[in-house]
Amino acid sequence: MIGTFWSLVPAIIAIVLALITKEVYSSLFIGILIAGVFYTGFSLPKFVDHVFQDGFIKQLSDSYNVGIIIFLVILGIMVALMNNAGGSAAFGNWAKKHIKSKVGAQLSTICLGVLIFIDDYFNCLTVGSVMRPVTDKYKVSREKLAYLIDATAAPVCIIAPISSWAAAVSGFVTEGENGLALFIKAIPFNFYALFTIVIMIAMVLMKIEFGKMAKYENNSQTFDEEDFDETPIGKGTVIDLVLPILILISMCTLGMIYSGGFFGDGENKLNFVNAFANSDASVGLVLGSFATLVITLIMYCIRRVLSFKDCMACVSDGFKAMVPAILILSLAWTLKAMTDSLGAKDFVSSVVGGSASGFMNFLPAIIFIIACGLAFATGTSWGTFGILIPICIAVFPDSSDALRVISISACMAGAVCGDHCSPISDTTIMASAGAECDHVKHVETQLPYALCTAVISFVTYIIAGFTKSAVISLICGLAMLWGFLFFIKKRIKQSVK
Repeated sequence: MIGTFWSLVPAIIAIVLALITKEVYSSLFIGILIAGVFYTGFSLPKFVDHVFQDGFIKQLSDSYNVGIIIFLVILGIMVALMNNAGGSAAFGNWAKKHIKSKVGAQLSTICLGVLIFIDDYFNCLTVGSVMRPVTDKYKVSREKLAYLIDATAAPVCIIAPISSWAAAVSGFVTEGENGLALFIKAIPFNFYALFTIVIMIAMVLMKIEFGKMAKYENNSQTFDEEDFDETPIGKGTVIDLVLPILILISMCTLGMIYSGGFFGDGENKLNFVNAFANSDASVGLVLGSFATLVITLIMYCIRRVLSFKDCMACVSDGFKAMVPAILILSLAWTLKAMTDSLGAKDFVSSVVGGSASGFMNFLPAIIFIIACGLAFATGTSWGTFGILIPICIAVFPDSSDALRVISISACMAGAVCGDHCSPISDTTIMASAGAECDHVKHVETQLPYALCTAVISFVTYIIAGFTKSAVISLICGLAMLWGFLFFIKKRIKQSVK
């Protein structure tokens, strides 16, 4: 079973169970147990050691994963602070006067998501906490909010040169080549990310919903905004939400470049771009968020927005709010470790290598599909980058070959697509947490939107493989996208009649 299709079966079972039962925790745990059986056979001592020591304990003691958990907890505390201080409520009241419609609330959410391009984790939780009061006011369903958050997280980060994702992709490029320069060249060919942003904005403006999302959006018109309101303890103003968010963005950026060596001495000092490319997102986000938390506590206490006792009460409240996300992440990380131990990387490498000969022009589309499947099954974009980008570089050793850039871009796009669809993806989990939406409902409502975009992207990669032109491919892809939207719009009108 090692290094064969069976290496992906535990993750596939976990995903199918989650979608059928609507219960994530047990589904992920069953997937972990099945992977343990596949790896050890029916040897109970080896099974216990592999699942718990090599799985849960190793993943929860990994420094990167611990950093992400700490970052989640700190952001949970920040959200609780801003809510209890009254900053979120004040912003909601301000938005009610300046944002006049449901379309405006959704476009504002998209704009904020695009502006916070530094990191997808940071994006998901920040956009959710800021925009929830506004979208609730205009009866945007929590499922739609989760989709808007998720669609402006990874898809935006993967086309932003200054982001933790750019740094990750650059790190997977072989020595002697500028990874960031290659990342920038690939941006025009990242069709899934570009089309996701376009289709999201178009659907908001054209007021198009389909699949289960339409059902939840229709149901949202009947809920009472007060059902989601939390009465604040403090008497904060808009500045008590806006200023901490701005500080958070600034401090996380400083934390990222600090972890990358921007403030080093002599030869260890790097410029801003190289420091960002060399950064450790886990360390940088923890440093930035903790500094913001301290500054916010001091600011609230000095201005007497909240008493020190009420501020400290937010620590436990924020932690409790993040427990579901942390639990799902812990299970997802462990399932990924189990999948890795079964040799998923070797299996995928053999599939790509076998597809290379005789299909060069179709290879970008093939890589896109393989990356989608791998990221969907494992729940990780970055792991997919690590597996497929070195393969793409090996298949196309000539740096001047246009298919090389297109294939690498297809790998990134497919990884984001699979990550976008997967119930066990950390970004999907955090989008649900940011919107305070049921996780399985977020997955099942987002899936049709993501799959439609994926199909259009797949066809566009076939065109790109032959034309090798970003402009021609984008024009063809956008034409298909608009045709699809108008078809859906027409079907909706017919169903109403």
